[in-house]
Amino acid sequence: MSDEELLSLFENPETRRNAFSQLVRKYQQKVYWLVRKMVVDHDDANDITQDVFIKAWTALENFRGDAKFYTWLYRIASNEAINFLNKKRKRFFISINDVESELAEKLEADPLVSGDAIQLKLQKALLKLPEKQRLVFNLKYFEELPYEEISQITGTSVGALKASYHWASKKIEDYLNETD
Repeated sequence: MSDEELLSLFENPETRRNAFSQLVRKYQQKVYWLVRKMVVDHDDANDITQDVFIKAWTALENFRGDAKFYTWLYRIASNEAINFLNKKRKRFFISINDVESELAEKLEADPLVSGDAIQLKLQKALLKLPEKQRLVFNLKYFEELPYEEISQITGTSVGALKASYHWASKKIEDYLNETD
């Protein structure tokens, strides 16, 4: 069923729960991996994913349809992931470098992270990026979204996104070359 059909069913109180359940099933894994690439930890990603869908449930009545549903959902997810990282940093009074180190350690120890040494190296390089650049890189490189949709998700102009992606790619390339 298309998002439009599911959103139409959501408007009817009798089919609301079923429609939302189908939306959750359709997007849960994508939201999880978007969040997971930002926060690294499986448990944190699960919690944030759950929060994303709770927020979506409470706000879906006000969804105007100006953007695609998944774009709207990804915006909630990316904001939740960035807010989580900012709260973590503030709560424990830790610097950005300490957060990167902690996330890198979790990345190495996590049995759910598969891949070879090159993939692990790429993931560590991503942790060196500021949250916004990491989000843009993940959405463009892994999710293969066009800049126009990333713009709707992040609220950033297409030109700024292209620059952000370029700088993120350059930083990743530099990191990969340094660690050889």
